[in-house]
Amino acid sequence: MYYKSLLPPLPPIPETNVHDFIFSSPGSTDPADKVLLIEPLSGRRWQRDEFKERVYDATTALLTPVSEGGLGLAPQGEMIAIMSTNCLEFITLVNACFRAAIPFSLIPSGATAFELEHLFRTSEASRLFVHPNLLPNALDSAHKFGVPDDRIYVLDGHIEGRTSLDAAIREVRNRKVARVPCRPANRNTLAYLVYSSGTSGLPKAVMVSHRNVIVSLMQVAVATEAEGPNPLLEIYPQVTLAFMPMYHSYGLHFGCIRNVCSAIPTVIIPRWNPDHVLDLIPKFRISVLPMTPPAILQLVNHRRVREVDLSSLVICGSGAAHLPPKLGKAWAALLKNVDAVAEGYGMSECTISATRGMPRNMSPPKPGSAGILLPGLEARIVKEDGTLAGSNEPGELWLKGENVVPGYWRNEKATKETFVDGWLRTGDRFRIEEDGQFFFVERTKDILKVSGSQVSPTEIENAMLAYPDRLVSDVAVAGVSGGRTSDEKVPRAWVVLSDEGRRLGEWAVVQSLHSWVEKTLSKYKWLRGGIEVVEEIPKNPTGKVLRRVLQERHEERLKPQAKL
Repeated sequence: MYYKSLLPPLPPIPETNVHDFIFSSPGSTDPADKVLLIEPLSGRRWQRDEFKERVYDATTALLTPVSEGGLGLAPQGEMIAIMSTNCLEFITLVNACFRAAIPFSLIPSGATAFELEHLFRTSEASRLFVHPNLLPNALDSAHKFGVPDDRIYVLDGHIEGRTSLDAAIREVRNRKVARVPCRPANRNTLAYLVYSSGTSGLPKAVMVSHRNVIVSLMQVAVATEAEGPNPLLEIYPQVTLAFMPMYHSYGLHFGCIRNVCSAIPTVIIPRWNPDHVLDLIPKFRISVLPMTPPAILQLVNHRRVREVDLSSLVICGSGAAHLPPKLGKAWAALLKNVDAVAEGYGMSECTISATRGMPRNMSPPKPGSAGILLPGLEARIVKEDGTLAGSNEPGELWLKGENVVPGYWRNEKATKETFVDGWLRTGDRFRIEEDGQFFFVERTKDILKVSGSQVSPTEIENAMLAYPDRLVSDVAVAGVSGGRTSDEKVPRAWVVLSDEGRRLGEWAVVQSLHSWVEKTLSKYKWLRGGIEVVEEIPKNPTGKVLRRVLQERHEERLKPQAKL
């Protein structure tokens, strides 16, 4: 069966730069002095027009020649890498890049030197804006892959001898440089790169176009209008909290794009901190709170959660990973004005979202449902034999629509494997009930979701094989039980010892590999499932690792032994 959205169709989509679309939205008619962005740690507050003027001047600073006080970016051929924790200038730079029609590459703020080499090599960045705290970690990799020192800037704050975004803005203002107008963009103009592991392999740079972003915004607008107003938002006006990393699709859209388009006051913190979040919700009367399952789990189990006034929360959604129904119910039970936690489904390859919770005026949401298709999307469920599944039959979810991205940057092979005849193969198994509601079944691809972030087994395998002492001759990584929720998997490695490894001994090799991984990779990629020494890695005749065989062996050993 083929499925189409139950929501109204999308209206004609303008062929324009996403900046013009965002800054001509209904939210742009709100009062000019409306507070739009709040940074509680620094005390900074930017009003709507103050932010807009800053974006205009940041664009001018980017494109004005160096001789005239700007940074001298060329209108074509540039790629800006952004590596930072969440901050106000992150939002400024993203929107300035949109206006300048210069693509940017989102570099995870916690990336290690090992990871940065792959990210810089893949993105082919020509400039880097980096948070001061991350500069030492980024410099070597940026230099190694051709970013000159005079093209590495400070995104927020100040470092002696290095240009900052704020300094560049002040320079063009002081010189009264004529503002650069918004540059044109069409449906094929690249907006940004965000890293995803796709269906397998190393992290890939997902190409998201201006058209993709505009379509995703239109989908939300149509779906929201179809649902109708929420009376509680008259009592608790919309204020949202941005804690999810802005280098992630979820954090980027909710912290830099959707909130700006709708002029929703947004409280920005550098990173997730449950104590801080519980302080900020009542202080700023947060009413809209996008969450992830691991974050929800931490709040549900937090010692203070029942002492904090959460009555302002009206809309609470969950994304980035599957939300176990039991956990969603436990979180909703703590929220006076939230009937159910809205869950959707998405991935960077469809810009951000593919489904959203069933509208209240259509049908009550079902426990565990990922909602219904967004406007303008089609779906089909494909069984392992290639035939289409019927209602309630599980299979791989394929998607088609204008929010589906064109492919992976400089990776034709991966693009052909994932994008087939106009369809995006998600690598996730779903079933669709008769009323059109989607239910996640399991992940068919190798990629793991740990604490809402993607983890590539291949990347961990490559890191382990790069250990300089050559202690292993073969390695496989797969997900096993042991995550924060019942269905979250954590990485576990199976290794075959080399001759040197055998001489050193199993225990010493395992300890050395754990230390190496923890030095080389971000914490959420660490081998929380352990390391096991095996005689050989099971593979099929073509050499593909049979990860499921390893997983099943491990899980079987974990089962309680039956009593005699």
